Amino acid sequence: MAHLTLNQYLQQVDSAWRNKDGQLLSEYLTFRHAHVASSKLQLQNPESNVERVLEPPLDEIVAAHLRCIWALNNQDFVEAYCCQTLVVQAFTKVLQTQRDQNWSLPVMYAVCIDLRLLAMQADRQLNARGVGRPMETIEKAAECLMGCFRVCAADNRASEEYTKRWGMLALVNQLFKVYFRINKLHLCKPLIRAIESSPFKDQFSLSQQITYRYYVGRTAMFDSDYKTADTFLTFAFARCHKKSIRNKRLTLIYLVPVKMLLGYMPTKGVLEKYDLLQFWEVTEAVKQGNIMQLNKVMQRHEPFFIKFGIYLILEKLKCITVRNLFKRVHDMLKIHHIPVSALLTALKMMEIEDVDSEETQCIIANLIHDGKIKGYISHSHQVLVVSKQKAFPALSTVL
Repeated sequence: MAHLTLNQYLQQVDSAWRNKDGQLLSEYLTFRHAHVASSKLQLQNPESNVERVLEPPLDEIVAAHLRCIWALNNQDFVEAYCCQTLVVQAFTKVLQTQRDQNWSLPVMYAVCIDLRLLAMQADRQLNARGVGRPMETIEKAAECLMGCFRVCAADNRASEEYTKRWGMLALVNQLFKVYFRINKLHLCKPLIRAIESSPFKDQFSLSQQITYRYYVGRTAMFDSDYKTADTFLTFAFARCHKKSIRNKRLTLIYLVPVKMLLGYMPTKGVLEKYDLLQFWEVTEAVKQGNIMQLNKVMQRHEPFFIKFGIYLILEKLKCITVRNLFKRVHDMLKIHHIPVSALLTALKMMEIEDVDSEETQCIIANLIHDGKIKGYISHSHQVLVVSKQKAFPALSTVL
């Protein structure tokens, strides 16, 4: 491939196009293939050479791809992105004209992935030059990706075998990666609705389903819909290949906080296996009702938790930690009329200084409202009256 001539390349591209070999054509139109190493394909102005061999609309796509190779060889990622934009836009038009056909979907996957990757590189280059606003390029790339998605989603006339709707999930996953990068998660919701209403929802390839459920799980987590997040992230973790340690670890980084908020604490063995012992320290503090220790652990591992956007999620564990602290007081006193003053003392022992009796009662009331404590506050006697049976229900049955 490194010595591939222009004529050889064009003939092979033309053959793949005529034979409707989408897989082979996708390899000749991605910069992640060996043909990009050929110096004979690094052309600044390839249009006239391409037009002599290829017919429209393929000539426009290939010419833009060859110029993209030239730009990449010169480390000009901004120009490479511009060329790739032309590739995707031209291909989108081709996709629209291919009625009752979906053989070119592998090409769509390849050029769209390249567009996203080049947009990221272009943004870095522009930022280094002090030009434009951060992530401006990748936002524009999302518009091109949406163009392809709309074509696929609108293909309702073709038979199930030949419909372009089989390409929807791959594009949704690429768009998810963009929207999470630019922190516009609200844009994910229309895409989720489109997939969830698709008759092919459970028939897409397993790898695409895993990626999709990973991002939907994360979206649900940030929306505080922890049960949905648990369902989707658990699927992604369980079905991810056992050798994909990095991906399984990444999924666990979000699944573990969700499980903890639902009352399921991770085992040390699992956290050790995936090098996530930061969560074990959090787990121990939560189970012990040790708010002081939880604050220290959160502070110690703050860079890690912030990096993955879960710091504020873990902050919500303080409510469960307080519940466990109050349970310890209940277990020690072995009474069902717990003085509010005893609970206030416990909070102060945890170095929570800016709290008084009224605020303690407010904390108790919230825990009762959320079902974490079965009982009521007797304000006249300043006591928490708890149920004689399961005063502190298992969190997994409450949440």
